[in-house]
Amino acid sequence: MKTQDEYILLLKKAGCDEKVIQHCIAVRDLSLIYAKNAGADIELVNAGALLHDIGRSQTHSVAHGQIGADISRRFGISEEICLIIERHVGAGLSAEECREYGLVPKDCIPLSPEEKIVAHCDNLIKGTKVISVEERLSLSSKLNPDAIKRLKKLSEEIEKFSGKNTKGTKRINREK
Repeated sequence: MKTQDEYILLLKKAGCDEKVIQHCIAVRDLSLIYAKNAGADIELVNAGALLHDIGRSQTHSVAHGQIGADISRRFGISEEICLIIERHVGAGLSAEECREYGLVPKDCIPLSPEEKIVAHCDNLIKGTKVISVEERLSLSSKLNPDAIKRLKKLSEEIEKFSGKNTKGTKRINREK
């Protein structure tokens, strides 16, 4: 695994702007709290969270997950990390949703604990600030009912197995 600085250099090399990089760091910080409580692979969560939005160097659409995974594969990043990147959008995208968005029609639903943690924590960070799932849902008015249901289910699952609650993570906002 690479160091934080090496992952940040990859974000810069891909063309990510500073706001995206700071967002990735905030998602990483929150993800590590959840990962430690859940007993997940810390290094994998660290890497996946830092690189999760590398595709935003090319687009800010939902395609950034698949594009980011492709960029990361070209950089020689492990497939485990690439799957975190590919599957982090919302609470994941079904093959049918990918098809509707003009993406490669394959399931991009987070499966591993590490994939789920990064997807969940990305939903809880707006810019660099922690928000609630309810706030995320209010910002995501274009989500279809299945996506909303998946996002709520993912939140409940992660909060349960990590023993965390979004309200307890608000301290991150004060540390920034």
